[in-house]
Amino acid sequence: MSSAHRFDRGHTDDLMTFLAASPSPYHAVANTAERLEKAGFRQVAETDAWDASTGGKYVTRGGAIIAWYVPDGATTATPFRIIGAHTDSPNLRVKPLPDTGSHGWRQIAVELYGGTLLNTWLDRDLGLSGRITLRDGSHHLVNVDRPLLRVPQLAVHLDRSVNSEGLKLDKQRHMTPIWGLGDPDEGGLIRFVAEEAGVAAGDVTGWDLMVHSVEAPAYLGRDQELLAGPRMDNLLSVHAGIAALTTACASASLPYIPVLAAFDHEENGSQSDTGAEGPLLGNVLERSVFARGGSFEDKSRAFAGTVCLSSDTGHAVHPNYSERHDPGHHPMPNGGPILKVNVNQRYATDGSGRAVFAAAAERAGVPWQHFVSNNAMPCGTTIGPITAARHGITTVDIGVAILSMHSARELCGADDPHLLASALTAFLEG
Repeated sequence: MSSAHRFDRGHTDDLMTFLAASPSPYHAVANTAERLEKAGFRQVAETDAWDASTGGKYVTRGGAIIAWYVPDGATTATPFRIIGAHTDSPNLRVKPLPDTGSHGWRQIAVELYGGTLLNTWLDRDLGLSGRITLRDGSHHLVNVDRPLLRVPQLAVHLDRSVNSEGLKLDKQRHMTPIWGLGDPDEGGLIRFVAEEAGVAAGDVTGWDLMVHSVEAPAYLGRDQELLAGPRMDNLLSVHAGIAALTTACASASLPYIPVLAAFDHEENGSQSDTGAEGPLLGNVLERSVFARGGSFEDKSRAFAGTVCLSSDTGHAVHPNYSERHDPGHHPMPNGGPILKVNVNQRYATDGSGRAVFAAAAERAGVPWQHFVSNNAMPCGTTIGPITAARHGITTVDIGVAILSMHSARELCGADDPHLLASALTAFLEG
């Protein structure tokens, strides 16, 4: 491996393991919870009364998880330091009546979730993952991590203009995966999934299933200085947040209560009971204050001193499309985290937030970069502005620069995940 690599790759190796084991938001939450348990955190139920005990705790709801650590000496007005991220990624999701097909092919009906880069799902070996719900209300995770489905592209012989005029995909007609031969088999998919999960098909009354690429994450390039893999947007930030939280809570003295909030449904607007626009984060933070004997006044004081780093991936400069980027802001892989700025509040960063992030990066010895969109291009957004507006807390948008965002397989610098985690740790430690 090249001597240019400045950091031990243990963190990135572990990220690859996390990505491969988390093909759906539900798996990401389960894997996050497992890592937190090993670090001494304990799960608390939303339906139970919460106590004033110190230490690490977490709440799960569907594809979302919120974890926090109450240090010894924390008061009822101690501010929070929050890392915000999301567990979902654009993909293809199974419809309520999935069994379809035509002309002797068995297919699975899917919806398009989020801003999916459609062509990246073509001619790729796909597995199936998510959760099923039984009559008793229990959930079971499903992960068929082997070639099961495929969205076949039309041969060039039957589309002679594809290379000159571009690929044109009809979202309804052209994105339906195949998974076998024969007439449509009503109930066939759920019978198959139930068997994989070890439950009776007749007990399955609901499902949240999606497809994923079965290709494993891998180092890329002559010097292995790049990382290719699925769902970096935004499991890369979730993984870095876990590392930061579990490291920070081992500090001897914490002036803040560190929090990791990983939401679902960011890719389609965050409007759900597990999304950033829902009440979950606010409820958890308020209940933490009230469980420790705090009042509404204490909660307001704690929120006034709270800062959130909204960590999500951003755009590295693309060597083949550099004109699409702002000419003065060209984030590069392995250049450290990016600070995202948009004065129209598509990102929540302002000058005071910039100072908080800069201080954390300096304490960690981590380089960082600026990102701003080309004025002629629409700017994406994150949970940052939602978090700031809903809870009235200072929020800063940051992340790791990647290529191929929203592809079935994305690309980042192999050092950047570690750099992000280091900056997040310094932020939580204050």
